[in-house]
Amino acid sequence: MQILRTPDSCFENLPGFDFEPHYTTVTADDGTDIRIHHVEAGPQDGPLIVMIHGNPTWCYLHRHMVKALAAAGARAVAVDLVGLGRSDKPTQKEDYTLASHVDWVTQWFRKNELTDVTLFCQDWGGHIGLIVVAENPDWFSGVIAANTGLPEGTGGSDFLQGWIKMMQEATTFPWDMIKAGMMEDLDEEVFQAYLAPFPSDAYMSGIIQFPTLICEFPDNPGVPQCKAAWEKLESFDKPVLTLFGDSDPISAGFDKVIQQRIPGAKAQDHQVIAGAGHFIQENYSDQLVPHIIDFMGIDKGS
Repeated sequence: MQILRTPDSCFENLPGFDFEPHYTTVTADDGTDIRIHHVEAGPQDGPLIVMIHGNPTWCYLHRHMVKALAAAGARAVAVDLVGLGRSDKPTQKEDYTLASHVDWVTQWFRKNELTDVTLFCQDWGGHIGLIVVAENPDWFSGVIAANTGLPEGTGGSDFLQGWIKMMQEATTFPWDMIKAGMMEDLDEEVFQAYLAPFPSDAYMSGIIQFPTLICEFPDNPGVPQCKAAWEKLESFDKPVLTLFGDSDPISAGFDKVIQQRIPGAKAQDHQVIAGAGHFIQENYSDQLVPHIIDFMGIDKGS
């Protein structure tokens, strides 16, 4: 496996992002070392929340939430998936599978000895993160699912199926479409910060491959892993909260699936945020954070 590492210079002077980088080395199946990046803020002994983003974003998406949750007294951690952000980027699309992403994230949790975790997961953060929860339930005290789901080969929206089919043939990533359709009202400087990890197409194999890994179709090789995870999640009784946007064409309806199938989601204060699109953290973090604080039981007066 060959690895690319985005130069540190690409991450200088990004708006609203003044965190120190932290790195953890995990190991691929072929023995290749892969460096995973995360940022964190807040007291080390505070209640722990780990945020996992989706595609094609990185922990920059969580910058507002990290600061606000840290200010409330949480230890707020935001990690970059492999192939995105400041994490290493295997160069071949075939290097990326659902199983490999789950393994890399699992190793990252284990190496950082993270327990009693509230997981905040959005997009692929949930597709991967919910499997990690299912396979390692003792590590987690609760889950917050935002605009995400865990499909298992039964089909999906026309939008999502069209997206998958389009990206199966792609050789570059359609950033203009992402900006126009899902990252509304972004300043150009902020949009360029999302592009920072990808100085050329050579760094984009992971983000091009991600849509093809979505387990919408029954012949997707990740479907058995998703089905196995659901079998375990259907007995997961720790608290599970959904915070979804009402204007997201990708995850629509998955909040109801989570609420109906995971016991810990019963009787929670689930929210649908008006006007929020897929990348809900970018424009609506001020509405997400109070619900997260309540869910985690953080004392607002402390």
